[in-house]
Amino acid sequence: MKKTNYLALDGYALRVFLSVLETGSVTAAAEHLGVTQSAVSHTIEKLREITGSQLFVRAGRGIAATSQAKAMAEPVRKLLDDMYSLTQDTVFEPASSQREFIIATNDYQRDLLLPPVLKMLCAKAPGAQMRIMPAGIPTAEQLRDGYCDLIICTEPPKGNDISNVHLMTDQLVCYYDSAHTKAPATMEEYLRARHIGLRFDDSERADFERRFRARGIHRSVAVVVDSVASIPGFMRGTDLLAIAPSMLAQSLMSELAWAPAPFPLPALDVHMSWHNGNTQDGAHSWLRGLILQSTNLLRTRLAGSG
Repeated sequence: MKKTNYLALDGYALRVFLSVLETGSVTAAAEHLGVTQSAVSHTIEKLREITGSQLFVRAGRGIAATSQAKAMAEPVRKLLDDMYSLTQDTVFEPASSQREFIIATNDYQRDLLLPPVLKMLCAKAPGAQMRIMPAGIPTAEQLRDGYCDLIICTEPPKGNDISNVHLMTDQLVCYYDSAHTKAPATMEEYLRARHIGLRFDDSERADFERRFRARGIHRSVAVVVDSVASIPGFMRGTDLLAIAPSMLAQSLMSELAWAPAPFPLPALDVHMSWHNGNTQDGAHSWLRGLILQSTNLLRTRLAGSG
């Protein structure tokens, strides 16, 4: 039986291995890691020698992972997470922290949950900073690559190395300016009206837009905006309708009226996601706690107004 020098393994080589496995391409992995193709190929060959197994084979113009490579994926992810945790401070002192916390989210979740988080951060960690980044269509790579510490979104990224916690459930409703129109009582009235559409970027529409098309619902859209925050400005003084989360009636949409849509809409679940490598990090755990506190405050406020 051949002996393998497992001590020759290193974290960089394992990260290269995962990148090739996830992208399915040496070229794509090299671009992602910012190194040359030859460096990636050399590292994969080094791993082949250490493990004694062929990890990738040619498949047409590309490569395919072997069963051994696929079996290694989850243990390698866990090992890298553990290695990362070794470099993180487990004790976090908010009062003396200078850390920058980066949160990726879109405007709906941002405006609902993060203002109270900032107030708590300023009070408890005056030297720390919170930076908000657009999440767009969230991906696990945003967390793996350190683009952000947390993602708060309605459709969380998936991955064995990603943790997700459900924060709250909202409902989509139909908003309108009551001074210029009334709530649609039937599907026919809804379809006769003109609408404000929502699209987060050039390639993906909001989830309910996709559901509309899947159900054969074709609306007359007067304007398409890239954020929920744009809806009130375009809606005031018009007879336009817009589908948006009901919780915004307490803040962003407070000047507008709303009613249930004349057809069933799915619940809107909001999640908080992070990379498992940050689970034991003291500062990261503290930040997650602030967001959970903010969620509880929101629930209490809505219950009091209901």
